[in-house]
Amino acid sequence: MLADLAALYANREDTAWGRAEMAQRQEDVLDADGLLGLAETTLLSPLDARAQREVEAAARQVATVTAVVPLALADVFTALTTNLRMIRRVAEVYGGRAGTRGSWRLTRSVLTHLVATGAGAVGDDLIGSVAGGGMLSKVTRRIGEGVVYGALPARVGIAAIEVCRPLPFHAAKKPSVSALVGRALTGLFGRG
Repeated sequence: MLADLAALYANREDTAWGRAEMAQRQEDVLDADGLLGLAETTLLSPLDARAQREVEAAARQVATVTAVVPLALADVFTALTTNLRMIRRVAEVYGGRAGTRGSWRLTRSVLTHLVATGAGAVGDDLIGSVAGGGMLSKVTRRIGEGVVYGALPARVGIAAIEVCRPLPFHAAKKPSVSALVGRALTGLFGRG
């Protein structure tokens, strides 16, 4: 199993240290759980970090556009294109390249998530009523929408990471939506 994983990343220089470390320490590990943990910590951890940065960048972009641009179609278009680009980049981080059929399946998943964000409209009404009337209400509502819609790429990104990662999360902790959104939006809308 570790040989297959090392072979998958054999031609990538960004994994050279992880492959060397895994090969060196492999003989010291006696059980399958330990080998999985070794593979995750030495080879996949740097890739996981890169994939999570892609997801955070996508969440930041969608949140910013949603908060700043007042056009609803701009929100939807930005979310769709950002999610598609993020999914492709996450796949590339883990060494995958989706063909036409795979891209279509991923697109369907993204559209399903976009439909699910219709629930954000309920949150918009709540934010507006709490914030009060006038200009402050509109600004606060747009920022709230940005935060809500910024969570969409995080959800889609975690799904993309789980699909594209060559091993399921075992020893490493699976990323959470709240942690990714928190890191992505820190400082974006003031104090968080």
